[in-house]
Amino acid sequence: MNNRLLPINITGTDALNSIGENIIIADINYKIIWLNTYARKSLNSIAPWYDLSNSDDFIGMNMDFFHKEPSHQRQVMSEIKNGHRARINIKNNFIADIVITPIKSIRNQDQEIEGYMVMLMDVTSEADEARRLEDKVSELSTPILHIWDNTIALTLVGEFDVVRGETLIPIVLEECISKGIEFVMVSLSGIGNFDDSVRQILQKLHDCLRLLGVQCIIVGIKPELAVRIGTLGNIAIFVDAHQGLKHIMKLQENRSLN
Repeated sequence: MNNRLLPINITGTDALNSIGENIIIADINYKIIWLNTYARKSLNSIAPWYDLSNSDDFIGMNMDFFHKEPSHQRQVMSEIKNGHRARINIKNNFIADIVITPIKSIRNQDQEIEGYMVMLMDVTSEADEARRLEDKVSELSTPILHIWDNTIALTLVGEFDVVRGETLIPIVLEECISKGIEFVMVSLSGIGNFDDSVRQILQKLHDCLRLLGVQCIIVGIKPELAVRIGTLGNIAIFVDAHQGLKHIMKLQENRSLN
């Protein structure tokens, strides 16, 4: 296959301006020498907090100006080899993730550092960040509802991953032991995002409950979630909570007849 150049002429600054993140270029002495278009726009709201008129005033300033302990920051910068990532607080009013990447020379084998590219990502106000964290905590708090005799229901909402699952399992087990629970119904209808560990977590929850003599059923699996979860061993699955509860009531009725 022939290698051909793309029929377009793109400069380095064109590429950096096309990235939807705040990009700041500093020289080897940490003096800011360039901002991409995105940074110029978003940093206009931050400039007044530093008694600057607008983002253009950042050009020519040394990065020491923005740090309470410049010597410490210089030490951190001097130790950066391939990249550095951290979360920063800007004037106690903005929160941002910062990624600093050395710009290395390609003109010699030593690849000496000639400057730094600084990316400010997810710049948000402290108030917005606090609300986001509150929403996240609320989302991760899974209420346990007693919906029928010796039966509890868990409605999972939002993102679900292995960390959340490992936190949830001991809470459910303790509830079952202390309240004499016989059935646990897990609803996945509110799950918006998940990783490939969901199946393992659900299977682990089922297996742990089975050791306690508690039966676990799953309801509300969306088609796209069903495809990704795949096969769940020996776990009863129903399209919605109504069907799941009917199944539980039927099992309880059969037990009472026996």
